[in-house]
Amino acid sequence: MTPELTVLTLAALLQIVQFALYAVPANLELTPGYTMSPRDRDPSREMSERTARLGRAFDNHFQNLALFTIAVMVLAFSDQSTAFTAACAWVYLIARVLYIPAYAFGWTPARSYIWFAGFLATTLMLLAALI
Repeated sequence: MTPELTVLTLAALLQIVQFALYAVPANLELTPGYTMSPRDRDPSREMSERTARLGRAFDNHFQNLALFTIAVMVLAFSDQSTAFTAACAWVYLIARVLYIPAYAFGWTPARSYIWFAGFLATTLMLLAALI
């Protein structure tokens, strides 16, 4: 397995961890009666600010994971894995790990810089595949 595929696997596992980090407090705050319902109406109570942020960080990772997956697959299928693309993959994963507390605790503007580091790493992987 290439380093990029290893990081992709770890990033998918991170998404599962993020789900738990969000789902547990959301269930406690909204109650299982609401979270197991068809959710045809808005909840009768609000989530805490931190839980809502964890939910947005979870969603954001899904969005970024799609582009990162494309980059990894292009590199893997074209057999273009290099030390540079592997380093970029690790930068992506480290940025995604750091993004969770950055979003949850409202680290501004650090959260945006952390997000950009992961996005830039993914972009560089895509560009490396074209070179």
